[in-house]
Amino acid sequence: MKIVLVGTAYPMRGGIAHYVALLYQKFIHLGHEVQIVSFKRQYPKFLFPGKTQQDTSQEVIELPSIALIDSINPISWIKTFRYIKKLKPDLVVYKYWMPFFAPCYGTIVLLTRLFTRSKSVYIGDNIVPHEQIPIVDYLLTKWALWKVDFFIVQSETVQKDLLKYKSKATYKLVPHPVFEIFQEKFTLESARSRLKIGLDEKVILFFGYIRAYKGLNYLIDALPEVLKQQPVKLIIAGEFYDNEDKYRQQIQALDVASHIILKADYIPNEDVGLYYAAADVVVLPYISATQSGIIQIAYHYNKPVITTNVGGLPEVIEEGRTGFVVPAQDTRALADAISRFFKVKNEINFTENIQKYKQRFSWENLARAITDFVES
Repeated sequence: MKIVLVGTAYPMRGGIAHYVALLYQKFIHLGHEVQIVSFKRQYPKFLFPGKTQQDTSQEVIELPSIALIDSINPISWIKTFRYIKKLKPDLVVYKYWMPFFAPCYGTIVLLTRLFTRSKSVYIGDNIVPHEQIPIVDYLLTKWALWKVDFFIVQSETVQKDLLKYKSKATYKLVPHPVFEIFQEKFTLESARSRLKIGLDEKVILFFGYIRAYKGLNYLIDALPEVLKQQPVKLIIAGEFYDNEDKYRQQIQALDVASHIILKADYIPNEDVGLYYAAADVVVLPYISATQSGIIQIAYHYNKPVITTNVGGLPEVIEEGRTGFVVPAQDTRALADAISRFFKVKNEINFTENIQKYKQRFSWENLARAITDFVES
């Protein structure tokens, strides 16, 4: 089958680019002919909260791709359509995650629908964004979804959101696959030695971009309560997309700075394993969510997860076996779950449980679900 895969790709950075790379590799492995169409400009600089949109990692997956799409330049959307039309693909797969990209994606989908025989598939990270502009987002989302033939949703939450906007949508629910892009070159000993953490210390990890909806403030608030039960170290590793000062002030006000390692920067691919290898458990105190690639990185490293009961996060946790789920915005419940984890850590074989459980989150399941749509 001839497939065009539309989404962020290297040298752009981040989870979407990693996702596109892994899906591309699986399509190729299954014998399909694949071309990636990426962005030459993903966000205007004034809208991007991070330091750079480029991947500065030393270890990257550099795949054949063509950068055509400028998210705010309609001429580039026409050029992208013409390129797709020239390729004559059976299927165009779009990685869709927010209404900001609705104008360009919706236009390319419509033109492809009108002037080619290619089918279109959206892989929807989100249908409804985390930070919403109600009327604008509604109209943009309706446009983005209007002429799409088929959808992959990755949680029941996204499924419900999709059906609110497109009640007769053709779709399949396929959970987010495990992120297998990162190397496993660090041991517990080497990771903790590099981070200057003792082997006998109890270590919690919060990983990824720091945004308000991810609830890091609740985890910091929970730390004094956890420390009453046992000494712990909290690693915060990720670039701030929120006001960094308020978190630092919170840490100082609670007098917990000595128990926190703060790496306030984008973590390059080669160092992701450093933080996961050093951790006992990964904590996602999210206020809202659909699904999370952070959990799928944790499962790649066989690390248990403590998360909140929002969106699709509980759907990928086997309670008491791969982690724990707590109410959102409940500092006491979060602290109790962390303390409970360390009490049962040596009684429950979390690693073995995760190794078995994560087999359901495969890239082959995703790739076959997409191509089966066309073949059927």
